[in-house]
Amino acid sequence: MLVTATVGFAVNFWAWALLSPLGPRFKDSLALSSFEQALLVAVPVVVGSVGRIPVGALTDRFGGRVMFPVVSLITIVPVLYLGLLGHSSLAALLVGGFFLGVGGTAFAVGVPFVSAWFPAERRGFAIGVFGAGMGGTAISALTTVKLVDGLGSAAPFTLTAILLATYAVAAWLVLREAPGRMPPREPLARRLADTGRMAVTWQASALYAVAFGGYVAFSVYLPTYLKTEYGLSQSDAANRMAGFVLLAVVMRPVGGWLSDRAGAVRVLSASLVVTVVGAAVQAFTPPLMPLGTIAFLAMAAALGAASGATFALVARLAPAGKVGAVTGVVGAAGGLGGFVPPLVMGSIYGSLGSYALGLALLAIVAAATAAFTAIVVRRAVVEHGAAA
Repeated sequence: MLVTATVGFAVNFWAWALLSPLGPRFKDSLALSSFEQALLVAVPVVVGSVGRIPVGALTDRFGGRVMFPVVSLITIVPVLYLGLLGHSSLAALLVGGFFLGVGGTAFAVGVPFVSAWFPAERRGFAIGVFGAGMGGTAISALTTVKLVDGLGSAAPFTLTAILLATYAVAAWLVLREAPGRMPPREPLARRLADTGRMAVTWQASALYAVAFGGYVAFSVYLPTYLKTEYGLSQSDAANRMAGFVLLAVVMRPVGGWLSDRAGAVRVLSASLVVTVVGAAVQAFTPPLMPLGTIAFLAMAAALGAASGATFALVARLAPAGKVGAVTGVVGAAGGLGGFVPPLVMGSIYGSLGSYALGLALLAIVAAATAAFTAIVVRRAVVEHGAAA
């Protein structure tokens, strides 16, 4: 069940990230401004993020066996539209990117599905393994430009559509709900309202907005940053972004595993401190080799570990029947956290001709979140343990 869910997450995230590697190409071919290019790659992020709220609640009700195939099949439509028709203008790309965001909601399907299959003391690692499916964005970064250059502009979109259809059938045949699962009987609106009143929902949302939001922001904007700031080719920039993503993917289950043993608060605090240092160093635009590369890879490892630790926290603190709803809200916060920075970076560069201020803002936000984790989140974990 864990492997099948992880594969589905990876395939849907692959589809979700198809526009990002092609951002520089669309900028040149359609004469887009820096802000328009940032908007293009950010639209699927925000739609996929907000969509996690209802999709997470629907997963609590109908289960992953239904929702994984549904999300995968719906995502096929915008993928084929973008590959065959919707790449001739910014408006067409934005329409396709809007519906492409559905692929990003797969995360809110997998967390409650996987969580139900594992005992509390193993959920951090299990959800971390599932979270490694975000490596679908790395697959997209490594293959999209090459497929377009070798086989034409429709090739990566057609391939992804075939994989989504294949996975939808496989998921329907293979996936099963965890024994003893009891679907909630309350109406959707009431469950979402109850979720909104839980402290863990908003605490984890704040953490994930920085941890996963930072990862998403880099994964969609890093090719543009490297090409603009260091003069790299589109292919070289995409490959380096893939390295960033792969390290974050590897560190996500590590963060969950460490949280099972040392506690999520400790892992989150240490990861955020590393992010502060990496962002502060990169704000001065050091030489890419070696200092800039070290700074980016350190942030990749830290953001990946913090993402895994956040959902280890959710799996521990959220009631069993509301894991999907909480995951939806927290996942939305993470995606929205990734929506804002590319727009800010594009606007800052367009105004100042430098990315330094944007990276300095990341360092400040990560520092504030580390303090929030050490004080507020630690107190909540202690109180939950005492109540248990």
